[in-house]
Amino acid sequence: MTDTEEPLAGLRLAGDEPADATVAALFERGKVGKFNTLMRHFSTAGQDLPEGLPQAARDYLRETAAPPDWVDWGLMEKARLFFLDNNVHISTALSFASMPACYVVPHVARLLSAAHSLKYPSKRMAETGQFVVHLMQPDAFEAGSRFIPAAQKVRLLHAAVRRHLVRDGHWDTARLGTPICQEDMIGGQMIFSIQVLDALHRLGIHMTEEGAESYYYAWRVVGAMLGVDQQHVPAGLEEARRFSDAYMTRYMGPSQEGALLTGRLIELYAEVVPGTLFDPLVPALIRYLLGDTCADWLEVPRSRWDTVVQAAPALLNVLETIEDRSPLGAWALDRLGHLTTVFELSSLTRGRVMHYAIPEQLKKDYGVSSAVPRTRRWTPPAARLD
Repeated sequence: MTDTEEPLAGLRLAGDEPADATVAALFERGKVGKFNTLMRHFSTAGQDLPEGLPQAARDYLRETAAPPDWVDWGLMEKARLFFLDNNVHISTALSFASMPACYVVPHVARLLSAAHSLKYPSKRMAETGQFVVHLMQPDAFEAGSRFIPAAQKVRLLHAAVRRHLVRDGHWDTARLGTPICQEDMIGGQMIFSIQVLDALHRLGIHMTEEGAESYYYAWRVVGAMLGVDQQHVPAGLEEARRFSDAYMTRYMGPSQEGALLTGRLIELYAEVVPGTLFDPLVPALIRYLLGDTCADWLEVPRSRWDTVVQAAPALLNVLETIEDRSPLGAWALDRLGHLTTVFELSSLTRGRVMHYAIPEQLKKDYGVSSAVPRTRRWTPPAARLD
């Protein structure tokens, strides 16, 4: 084993000890259902913990209720402003670059299918979109915000998936390491940060180095809140890009789960956007942002839009120039971007708040499922009060 492989081996075996211990205690005591029910009413930072919450969960929520003490709040504010200035572009990059990038890593696609079902990726998209919106609020880390409770719940969701996959014999730990291991969590942090920035660059979006750095820094804070050991995380953009490239090169490839998840994603946006004229735009964007090799692995269909979409950077460059030179134009485009993001998120969530519950078992259709009609769309469940 080389010097570079040894630390990676450690990252492939490490999980998230606080979350893993909490989930283990909840399952051992048969308290998962009670925890999920009570936690539907715990959604804002600073809120009193629900009465009757199991002690293991109570201890975990108290210990993870604060951001890291090293956070630079000036950089976080710059990241928030960067997001506001580019929200529709970031949403596009998250939807059509980051999510398909997850699917192009076979073992990650398998993990996602275990937690969210191959049939309805809109749940995953809705949760991710809502999570980012919570993060970029001005009071994201203050009392009354929704980001910290969301991060706490996502850590437990990840821990539950780790537990199920290993205990139910659905995971080759000797070959793949621990499910949702530290290496994969860092890889995910890169996919939702550095690969978003690369997608924005490919789209021709005007960015300053300072804005890009602050956006990446915000995802370092997010990673810490999600249980990622930050001593192994790249500190800056250049190092992050090297890690991202190495991670993707090491693991990416074709898989049936990845292709099916991508197909569901394309179908989802065909349902969200009225009419059928622009339906081919989504696969064309995915192919443009990921490249032909990855798009072919994911079985992204080709169309004449593949050529048309290559003109997007030129068009966006004109809009970006207007925004740079005209305060009124900047306001109008920012407002349009905000409304577009709100429309997309509301379409995915059907106007409901997403709850990040601990899965009590793996999805029944875990693995590969047959195609389903496009009319069968995932609907957020009604609130349970029992």
